[in-house]
Amino acid sequence: MTGLEIGLLSILALLLLIWAGMHVSVALGLVSLLAIWEVRGRWSVAAAAIAQAALDSIDSYVFGVVPLFVLMGYLVGVSDLGRDAFRLADRVVGRLRGGMGVATVGANAAFAAVTGISIASAAVFTKVAVPEMMRLGYLPRFAVGVVAGSSVLGMLIPPSLLLILYAVVAEQSVGDMFLAGIGPGLLMALVFGIYIVLLARFRPDRVQPLAAAQAAAAARRDRPGNVFAEGAPLVGLIALVLGGIYGGLFTPTEAGAVGAAGALLVAVARKRMDARGFWKVLVETGHVTASISLLIIAASLYSRMLALTGVPEAMGALFADAGLGPVGFLVVYVAIAVLLGTILDSSSILLILVPLALPVVDGFGMNLVWFGVVTVIAVEVGLLTPPLGLSVFVIRSTLDDPRITLGDVFAGALPFAMLMLLVILLISLMPAIAIAPVGW
Repeated sequence: MTGLEIGLLSILALLLLIWAGMHVSVALGLVSLLAIWEVRGRWSVAAAAIAQAALDSIDSYVFGVVPLFVLMGYLVGVSDLGRDAFRLADRVVGRLRGGMGVATVGANAAFAAVTGISIASAAVFTKVAVPEMMRLGYLPRFAVGVVAGSSVLGMLIPPSLLLILYAVVAEQSVGDMFLAGIGPGLLMALVFGIYIVLLARFRPDRVQPLAAAQAAAAARRDRPGNVFAEGAPLVGLIALVLGGIYGGLFTPTEAGAVGAAGALLVAVARKRMDARGFWKVLVETGHVTASISLLIIAASLYSRMLALTGVPEAMGALFADAGLGPVGFLVVYVAIAVLLGTILDSSSILLILVPLALPVVDGFGMNLVWFGVVTVIAVEVGLLTPPLGLSVFVIRSTLDDPRITLGDVFAGALPFAMLMLLVILLISLMPAIAIAPVGW
């Protein structure tokens, strides 16, 4: 077989292995190792490629951003800052029709700024927002749909693990990717909020019946307390981490360390953390970091295998001969990412598609930072689409309510998946939304 044939067969084998349940890092590494061995005909060359991939991918100061932000995310979850974010957002926008839905989107955006993990947001706000919305008369399908849709903000608003992963694979600056994620993340939150307000205004039967809305408004007038003081730790932590990065005080890696220290202080001050709990958080952080490290090493090996077999160059020639141009390529790319999202998780899609697409993107002269933002949004649509829909499954497993089925969560999340595609269109028409803060 030719190198190109080996490369194409390896991609097909990779998809089948992941779909069959093999861990993505194991599948990437195994398929890449066998393909390199087949192309070169020597096992020693394939073994050396593994060692070089490990050395080039995670042996750097920049990679320290991964365990530090993972640690910060776990500490933020323990500190109960998600509940603070929701209560603060509810105070600000809760009086609007559909205001609790808008508050959930706003709280998810704030929570994303200190966690960077969509699944964490889905789990936290399923416990915090869904029961409160249902208590105030919001329809169950709407409540879980809002939580599912807004949870994807955790992988777009920095710090984001997917943005970090793309930066490593595409050899881009983590700081630039963080800057580029702000505008699209806020735009997506705004689009979600506008949709919720319009839906509550013109189709209240799908959000909150009028009688329930009036009863909720009366209950709100009697609600005591000042949650702005309680929200101060969250606001302070966001200002510390993101303000430090964008103000030039910290590198992203240093900001992760500062943020983790700040989240630890909040957890201790609120008596949410003891020695045993801290050890558990450290162990979980180690597990996640080890998993991400294996993913990145395997992705680096996969990229080398693709380059060796000539698949990326063949793809570039295919798109050039087809005459699709940058627009046609982007439409096909996003469509493939969304389709893969029905069977694979976000990290797997990113690690499979990006090495294939980068040579084509370079050939068209596209901005790689902007392309990274589009990629993250496209693969995040997969968190909301059946049959895999990871965020949907997290929400359903977290709920303790037999009235809400998995189909209800998918149906409630579908409009938000469509709105994400609209955001991709807006960013494609106005790339400055993403790349203007980077200065390109």
